[in-house]
Amino acid sequence: MPEANLLKGELREKVGKSSTKLSRKEGKVPCIVYGDKIDPISININSISAWKLYNTGRMLTTLLDLELSNGDKMKVIPKEIQIDPVKDNIIHIDMLRLAEDARVSVEIQVNFIGEDDSPGIKSGGVLTVTRYTVELDCPALKIPESLDVDISTLNMGESVKLSDVNLPDDVNPVITDRDITIASVTAPVEEIEEEIVEEEGEEGEEGEEGEEGEEGAEGAEGDGEKTEEDSQDTKEENKE
Repeated sequence: MPEANLLKGELREKVGKSSTKLSRKEGKVPCIVYGDKIDPISININSISAWKLYNTGRMLTTLLDLELSNGDKMKVIPKEIQIDPVKDNIIHIDMLRLAEDARVSVEIQVNFIGEDDSPGIKSGGVLTVTRYTVELDCPALKIPESLDVDISTLNMGESVKLSDVNLPDDVNPVITDRDITIASVTAPVEEIEEEIVEEEGEEGEEGEEGEEGEEGAEGAEGDGEKTEEDSQDTKEENKE
């Protein structure tokens, strides 16, 4: 289980656009904390602290120990982050308050191991990744940091699915109606393109042969027609 990061926040008594704009001017990020059957609360956190968490690339899967200005403490996990499209800074965060027995659905990063030992990759294949993250249902206090997916035995054309991965205890896939393909070993694009070109070339040759045959048949028909006309002319000449 990953350790929770300490995050300090201050209660925001006033809500609304003017309040959030003022918070941002003061170098703070407005947040909403909700969940655990308790009324939502509005808080501000330091923008530098928020940006450091965001830059880890794991903010939405990071368990946080939130300590408020009134002394309240709680465990939370960020659920939604809003980024200013122009300034590229964090403008708002939604945080989910977690109970001891809570469960959450989170996207967990996938790490691939054993790539150098894969027979398919050794023979010239490439690893084609379908999922860089997978959505898992986890106990709130036991969120895995990442998943290690072993591809050391993959041959050319083979895939690894989520069912092939050993998940931590009490951690389950969110999608249960089908098995999810995470990655596969495929032939390089150049080889696939060459095969397509070769097939097109064969089809072209077959087409040319067919056209020549048709032309020959047309020629034969034409010769036959000419012979019939000549015969008719000869008959008419004989009659005369």
